[in-house]
Amino acid sequence: QVQLVESGGGLVQAGGSLRLSCAASGHTFSSYGMGWFRQAPGKEREFVAAISWSGGSTYNADSVKGRFTISRDNAKNTVYLQMNSLKPEDTAVYYCAAAFGLRVGLKEYRYWGQGTQVTVSS
Repeated sequence: QVQLVESGGGLVQAGGSLRLSCAASGHTFSSYGMGWFRQAPGKEREFVAAISWSGGSTYNADSVKGRFTISRDNAKNTVYLQMNSLKPEDTAVYYCAAAFGLRVGLKEYRYWGQGTQVTVSS
């Protein structure tokens, strides 16, 4: 069992940066691959980025490549999403999730956080 709590969302101007954090409880955090997803109003939840249990492998959606970076600190049971060069279309609720392995499919993730709102103004 893993409980996930996101933080770090907020309102930022286009071109700005935010860093999201996802704190996990449970001693098995380092066993899980972690991912970030987002859901904009009226749209389906979509994959953003994923990282392997060790942090040695990552994968980003094409829409955020070169702008977003996922990382993790297993000693702190925390995964991060550094978001740079933000665009208004990045506005969404951002969720972190845990899965077995490095996954990109929403249904492959077993545990989910409650989400944090990111709003990018133009």
